Parts: sequence; structure tokens; C-alpha cells
Amino acid sequence: MPNAFLKLIASLSAIALLSGCEMPSETVTTSESDPSSVALDIRVLSQAEVVSGAGSVDRQRMIADILYEALQALNEDRLLTPLDDNAHARFKRVLAYDADNEIALQGLQDIVLRYLQLSEESMRRGLFEEAKTMLDRAVFVDAKHPDISSVAEALEREMNSDDLFFELDYPQIAARSEQAQNQLADIAQQARDHEAFFLITAPNDDMARWMVSIMRQAVSGYRLRGNIELASRASIRLRLPATND
Repeated sequence: MPNAFLKLIASLSAIALLSGCEMPSETVTTSESDPSSVALDIRVLSQAEVVSGAGSVDRQRMIADILYEALQALNEDRLLTPLDDNAHARFKRVLAYDADNEIALQGLQDIVLRYLQLSEESMRRGLFEEAKTMLDRAVFVDAKHPDISSVAEALEREMNSDDLFFELDYPQIAARSEQAQNQLADIAQQARDHEAFFLITAPNDDMARWMVSIMRQAVSGYRLRGNIELASRASIRLRLPATND
């Protein structure tokens, strides 16, 4: 039965070949307990669906640039002015993008503190209108700042004090004229008569020391007491001793 045998061999060979073709699918089948068996749902995004982080990076870079300019303006006392180039506007712009930005929030507080400092400096020199302007600007930035009330109270006390204030003629002082020397001599005599402590403000140290020397010559033998501060104006304050009512 050669033909029947050959047919049997051919049938077995065909079955073997078919079985061999199915074996790879059996070898990649794994149990569900094997983490590697979890199928990944992969799909190709269209170009419009591709998410990019470039926009976020650009925004952060822009905020960093604005903060840098704001801090530079703060350092240069461009607090609220000029209108198109000040620290306050830049910090507020950052907060419009990032309401919780710590640097910008602290920057606004620093502006308030700087205005309060300027107000105290002005009131100490007897420049009360200027002191009030600085205080008003601090209120504009943050009316709830806890230090505003104490500076306002100090300004009220200074304005009601009996101290003597002298705004000097800068050109005369700069020229060291006889008129300026006579005014300084008169102020020195009042300081002696009231036993007052003087505060001289002047644009530079050389001018301030010259003012002190003229005052001391005018009251030779009396020890004048006081301090010098550098400022854009030339002025003198005589702080009178406290009196007990």
C-alpha cells in the first residue's frame, strides 16, 4: 500500500507544518499575573494633538525677565514713577500671570517699606509735605501694611513738635557766601540759646562739614552737638530738648 502510506506521510507532514506555524503565538501568551503581559494602548497623535512644553517655558522666561527689571527698578528707587518704568507696575504684571509669585509679593512689600523709610527721613528733616507724600504712596501700594500706622503717628508728632527748621538757600551755601555764613551763625546762636541738638543735611560731606565749622566759629566756647546727613537739599533742624509740662 505504497500510495496510502505516502498519503499518510504527506498528511502528517502538513499537520506538523501547520502546528509549527501556530507555535510562536503560543509562546508569547503569558498569564495576567505577569506585569509584562499588560497590553499598551498606543495611538499616533496627529500634529494638532502633539503637546509641547515650549509655551510654558517661554512664559516662565518672560516672568523671570519682568522680575529682573522690577528688582532693578526697586533698587534704583523707581517705585511708582515714572509711569512706564517702575517696580510696582512690573510686580503687578507678574502677579497677573502668577498670583502666588513670592518674589513679586515680597517686592510690593519692599516698596511699602521703602516709602515708609523715605517718609521718616523727610519728617526728620522737617520736610513734612514730602513725608506725607511718601506715606500716601505707601498706603496706595498696600493700605493694610502693619507699619503704616506707626509712621503716620510719628509724622503727626513731628509736625506738632516745637523744633526749629531752616531751609537753606543752596546756591548761597554752595558759593559759601557771606549771606550763607550769617544765616549759619544765627542758627548756631539759636542752638546755643535753646541747648538744641542740630541735624544738618547737605548734598555732600564737604559742604556739611563747612556748615558745621561756620556754626562752631559763631558760638566759640560753646559745644554744639549734632549730626550730619547727606541729602539732595541743604537744611538744618534744631531739635529742642523735651520739656515736662
